[in-house]
Amino acid sequence: MKRKLIAAIGVAGMLFSVAACGGDDGADSGKKAGADGYAGQTLTVWVMDGSSPDQWQKDLAAEFEKKTKAKVKFEVQQWNGIQQKLTTALSEENPPDVFEIGNTQTPAYAKTGGLADLGDLKEEIGADWTESLNESSIYEGKQYAAPWYFANRVVLYNKKVWADAGLKDTPKTRDEFYAALKTIGEKTDAEPIYLPGQNWYHFVGLVIGEGGELVKKDGDKYVSNLDDPKVAAAAETYKKFQALSKAPKDKDEATPQQGEVFAKGNVGAFIGMGWEAGIAVEANPAIEKQIGYFTIPGATADKPEGVFLGGSNLAVAAGSQKQELAKEFLKLALSDKFEGQLAKENGVIPNKESLQSNLKGNAPAEAAAPAAAVGGTTPLIPEWAAVENDPNPIKTYLTAVLNGKSPAAAAKQVEGEFNKRLAQQQ
Repeated sequence: MKRKLIAAIGVAGMLFSVAACGGDDGADSGKKAGADGYAGQTLTVWVMDGSSPDQWQKDLAAEFEKKTKAKVKFEVQQWNGIQQKLTTALSEENPPDVFEIGNTQTPAYAKTGGLADLGDLKEEIGADWTESLNESSIYEGKQYAAPWYFANRVVLYNKKVWADAGLKDTPKTRDEFYAALKTIGEKTDAEPIYLPGQNWYHFVGLVIGEGGELVKKDGDKYVSNLDDPKVAAAAETYKKFQALSKAPKDKDEATPQQGEVFAKGNVGAFIGMGWEAGIAVEANPAIEKQIGYFTIPGATADKPEGVFLGGSNLAVAAGSQKQELAKEFLKLALSDKFEGQLAKENGVIPNKESLQSNLKGNAPAEAAAPAAAVGGTTPLIPEWAAVENDPNPIKTYLTAVLNGKSPAAAAKQVEGEFNKRLAQQQ
């Protein structure tokens, strides 16, 4: 599934205050359900291009109308410019009632007052939402969105290269993974792993796996936590694996596209999103039959490596006049039936583990799913927005470590810029 997850874009540092218009603390001032349900009303729902299949929308709209007697109008939005468009819409009198929002963006919009409190919805239908997937929907202890769908990185490997190296099984631990890659380097002419120095979302996953945090609180402000020993341990793991790669230390996975490098057939593995296999196949159709997938192995066999969870939540505009109707929509959209359908049709990780059976037969999704419960995100604070802007200081940190600086010295090198960005007004 080749598309940009909004979570991977980062929050624009230009969010201005969003006023909750038209409602009293988000209360539904529109027509309530009566004998005819919500007949005559139309709910406006914004979804991003590629997020929800046409059949899913059609089936959901039909069931929604049957249940509520109201109609739903899906409006598909483009990724480019969505942050400013949504910010503007939420400040107006007639915002979309329900909308898709990137999981790492949710805290910023919650802080501005643009999102309705969905605590009652969580109590009613969210008891078994996967905790790691729901974390981004919570801001300052309140539920401001609902987890919808997610994706994370896996290992994509070349079956022929592994066979040539005499490797019959995929590794279950980090040490086994490293040993397998070393074997490829010793027994074949292939590059064991293509791991560019600035694949920073993978590094975030390693930090999560160590139980580390990228920021910490210093009084009433957030500052860099890159000098933490847990972050340093993640950096050392990254360095150990990157040493087996010929990839540049100062480039990310899109420069060049790692799928295109893998397509040449002389790379044992790379760490990426499942849809990146499509990039490889497009560049070299013959390689399709050689591509395999497995979960990124963790320190022990019983727990996968930490991963960055990219994805989207569903939220209700605080200024919507149809709060109760919006919640009726979410009850259906997030139900096992429609979550399962979305997972099956789009190959995305659903919001509860019990629905992962819908991924059966989708190899990259099956490889990604086990890590969802132990995954996480970048810091869920509005202040994080500016950190991801180029030049990303975490990328600079990684390159410095790979070029020989100690993690502590590299952290010191970028600390000033990191803290400057965290201090920018949101």
